Amino acid sequence: MKQNDVNKVRNAVMNQMGKKVKVRINRGRHRIDEAEGVISETYPNIFLIKVEETNNMPVRTMSYSYTDILTKDVQLILCR
Repeated sequence: MKQNDVNKVRNAVMNQMGKKVKVRINRGRHRIDEAEGVISETYPNIFLIKVEETNNMPVRTMSYSYTDILTKDVQLILCR
């Protein structure tokens, strides 16, 4: 993994800050979780997504690193 690749992912996520995204998380052993939320904050090594749960659950904040996207453990899909 090159630092240049991480910078590209970081810039792409920063450009989508405040927008709604669908997150697909690969948990291993054929388990994939999906959630929809808004990219709320970005930091040098991680970014935060606020996810609204259904069934009267409170809002949660999930954090991911930019390397999670590079290793394809996390996929971000823009919602319209």
